[in-house]
Formats: sequence, structure tokens, C-alpha cells
Amino acid sequence: MFVDKVKIYVKAGDGGDGAVAFLREKYKPYGGPAGGDGGKGGDVILIATSKKLTLYDFKYKRHFRAPNGERGRGKNQHGKDAEDLILEVPIGTVVMDAQTGQVICDLTEEGQRCIVAKGGKGGRGNARFATPTNQAPKYAEKGQKGEERWLLLELKLIADVGIIGLPNAGKSTLISKLTKARPKIADYPFTTLSPVLGVMELEDASRIVLADIPGLIEGASQGKGLGLEFLRHIERTKLLLHLVDVSDQRQMEPLEAFKIVNSEMEKYNPELLKKKQIVVGTKIDILSDREILNDLKREFEKMGYMFIPVSSITGEGMDTLRKVIIEQIKGGKDEPLGNA
Repeated sequence: MFVDKVKIYVKAGDGGDGAVAFLREKYKPYGGPAGGDGGKGGDVILIATSKKLTLYDFKYKRHFRAPNGERGRGKNQHGKDAEDLILEVPIGTVVMDAQTGQVICDLTEEGQRCIVAKGGKGGRGNARFATPTNQAPKYAEKGQKGEERWLLLELKLIADVGIIGLPNAGKSTLISKLTKARPKIADYPFTTLSPVLGVMELEDASRIVLADIPGLIEGASQGKGLGLEFLRHIERTKLLLHLVDVSDQRQMEPLEAFKIVNSEMEKYNPELLKKKQIVVGTKIDILSDREILNDLKREFEKMGYMFIPVSSITGEGMDTLRKVIIEQIKGGKDEPLGNA
């Protein structure tokens, strides 16, 4: 199950109390104060790891508490510090304070750590309070309480390229041909119910990560279809492949389909429209009048977008698309590909 948004409660450990104790040794029945300090409470720490792909681990268990520090003991023995509580999260997890919405950290790299709740300091034992005028204090300090808070965790996938479009635009088939991803593919809307990641392996041993986002429909911003929830996963991308069905079986004119998706994206986050977009005309293997492709190329280029017609079935146009993707991601091409 793909879980990309959860709310959890974290509580750091309390510091151990300081001890009230006095030396009681042979021939020294009235020794001085000897109460040790309490140990520090454990922190709650999130660590990003590639071993986790979703936030599923937090779907059913949502309360996490780090252990408390040990109490101080006699003979000036300090209590042991508690171990930290380590919670592993997927790379790309954004951590926010659930009450204020403030971003605490954005975990984008393997092994990146974020302390989300700090353990309390241990209390001082009575040995710390001895003075020339009070050589036998009978009090000690309590340990500090550990921090506690509710957190919102949101996963934003780390991908170079986002694949967007209306349902049935051919996104799942395209990513399966460009990469080794194996999404569910069928001839009905919303085959893709959650984002799918695929990787293009390049000759120089580097790679390009693509994310197939569930299809948008008109009214998605009002919750229709699958809504806009998954659009957060293209916020980090450098390039968008905007797929439009140009086949004889298309249910909507390509230009209209293109405008609907961009309109819904704008309602979610206007910044998304500043990303580079390549318009990919799909399913040309079932297009009888190829002159339509020239007309579409002219129309999209007028709007400032590159248009590449492809067939994921026959492979036509796929080499061109791969080349352009590599140039844009690895070659650092900066020429505009369209800002709606």
C-alpha cells in the first residue's frame, strides 16, 4: 500500500531525577552529600533511508516514545543516559509541526537525520547543591521533561521527471517502455492509483528517475477523481512529460486535455507551471490521419512547448523522447520548453 501522508505523535524521554544520598562508610557515619545526577532522556530522531519507499510503517502505529534517563544513585553515581529512538522514513519525507504547519526538516539524502523531539536533561543530585553554609542538602533536582509534539509527515518522491496527463493518456505504458517499472496497465481510467517510480539506466552508469502520477481530471481540485493529492510528488522534478492522447479513439481534443491538466495543476500550486514541460502525443499507432501531428506541433510550439509524438506499442518516437529527456536532465539544457 502506498502511504505518503501520516500524522504521528512523538515524545522524547524525560531526564532522570537526581538522587539524594549521603556517604555512609565505615568510620564516617556522617559523610557528605553523594547523590548522583540523573541521565538524559532519549531523543526521537528521524533518519532518511532508501530501504523505505512509503510511510506505511506509520499507518497503524502512530505513537512513539523514547526511553527516560535513569535516576541518579548514591556514591555519586550518575544515572545512565537513555538510548535515542530512531525512526526510519523514506528519502523525500517532509516533516512538519502538525499544529503550526512549520517545516521542521526536509529529508532528501540517504542517512540525513532530524531530531524531532529532544530528550530532557537529567536532574542534579544533592552533591551538586552543597555549599559552605549548607553542607548536607536534603534535596535534588528533578529531571526535565522530554519534548512532545504531533508531526505531519509527507512524502514527496525524489524524481527527475514527472509524467502527467488525463487518465488513459498512456502514462503507465510509457514509463514501462522508458524504464523497468512494471505498473498495472489496462484500458480504463485510474489504472494508476498511486505514483510509480521507474529508472532509466544510462550508458555512463548514471540514471534518471521518472515518476508516473495518477491521472488528473477536470474538477480534481474539488476532489473529483483521485483529487490533487499526488501532485506533491512532482514538486521536486526538473522536467514534466505532459501526455495527451492523439489517437482516433481519443475522448477529448489534445489541446483541451492539455489545458485542463495545467489548470488543475495551477489550482494546486501555481509554481508547478513554471517547470519545463514537453508535450508527448501518445498512441500514434492508432492514428489514421498523420497530418494532425503537424497541426498539433504547430499549435504547441506557438505556446512555447516542444511536441513529440510517440507510440509506446511500436516504439515510434521513443528514441527521440529518450534523447530529449537525457539532454534536458543531464545536458542542462535551459531553453524554454513552455511556461504556461
